[in-house]
Amino acid sequence: MEPQSPSGPPTIVDIRITPIAFPDPPLLNAVGCHEPWALRAIIEVDCGDGLVGLGETYGDASHLAVLRTVAPLLIGLDPFRTEYVKSVVDGLLGTVDAPSEKLGPSGGMGPEKVSLRVFSAFEVACLDVQGQAIGRPVHDLLGGRVRDAVPFSAYLFYKWAQHPGDAPDLFGAALDPAGIVAQARTMVQKYGFQSIKLKGGVFPPDVELDAIRALREEFPTLPLRIDPNAAWSVETSRRVAAETQGLLEYLEDPTEGLAGMAAVAETAGMPLATNMCVVSFDHIPEAVDRGSVQVILSDHHYWGGLRQSVRLAGICETWGLGLSMHSNSHLGISLAAMTHLGAALPQLSYAADTHTPWQLGVDVVERPLTFVDGAVPVPMSPGLGVRLDRDALARLHENYLRQGITGRDDTGYMRRFHPDFNPTKPRW
Repeated sequence: MEPQSPSGPPTIVDIRITPIAFPDPPLLNAVGCHEPWALRAIIEVDCGDGLVGLGETYGDASHLAVLRTVAPLLIGLDPFRTEYVKSVVDGLLGTVDAPSEKLGPSGGMGPEKVSLRVFSAFEVACLDVQGQAIGRPVHDLLGGRVRDAVPFSAYLFYKWAQHPGDAPDLFGAALDPAGIVAQARTMVQKYGFQSIKLKGGVFPPDVELDAIRALREEFPTLPLRIDPNAAWSVETSRRVAAETQGLLEYLEDPTEGLAGMAAVAETAGMPLATNMCVVSFDHIPEAVDRGSVQVILSDHHYWGGLRQSVRLAGICETWGLGLSMHSNSHLGISLAAMTHLGAALPQLSYAADTHTPWQLGVDVVERPLTFVDGAVPVPMSPGLGVRLDRDALARLHENYLRQGITGRDDTGYMRRFHPDFNPTKPRW
């Protein structure tokens, strides 16, 4: 245990890790379909006297096991000394290879990435504690806000009307351009989004291009993006880029790898974005050298927390790269963390992704942050500005205990209904 100073700073006296599950619609992507339940883990860093910081992270069984291994070593530490906390995490996990389950877009990981993903959840919770302790919002701990609201993008998915055996969900099916446009119309009307992203890689590119053109016709002024999760070959990606000249604000991960992305970037008339081929700091030099990407999608869950994401933003600024934020299935603690981060980043040049509409109102916080004209007003109360709804936490934990899923497997779930499904890349 680290020695405490005589002045008596806050001290971590307990850490609670609660796995949860919440309903997830049948959203289609390049590797399959979302299962009926999304998994997360809620972190509570308790410093006594009601001072509790919140974090949210992946809920896969392998990730939970590592979180639970780390947590006891953080008891007794000062939550203001996050670099020391990181050194403790690094010291324990410095020789731990990634577990077999995928915890995010990059799949397998080395020890450094395992450590960053674990540390990130504890860091957010420590920053929440710090803000509460001094009476300032987290964005003040990151340099202070440069905007009063953080813009997010409508995140469209091809989807089935319901999971097999269930009743149709509120959004219904979206399997053609008309369905995608209807989905976008619903999101724009409800949340006021000012930009639109389509998750592609599900149907042949020409079919998905028809959806982009239909979106342009319906929303002539809103920026559009498509992300096929590297399902296309270099040749196909180049053709799509040529055919969408003037339609897309950026093309995200059309093909695999830094070399493949560089080959597409040579002829593309729009920026290329990624959250797949640049997912750690050591990827950046080669990406810049090759000219592989022009926009990086940060995600504090796997870049190592909020302060590491601020560091990433500075590097992007140095090399003239645009910046946005990636999203996976998440709840209100993660949305709050993203909002504080976005508030403090002058380099945030594109609206961030969010899965919030796909939660269908389910959350684990008492008063979830809301969208106004497609942006989340920046919280001004101390810490993250959200508080845990313990009844909701208990219900979602009960979901986790009874539903049986312990790790995300989009491909396995798709093969239950389409046994011949093959996500091998490039598909087209």
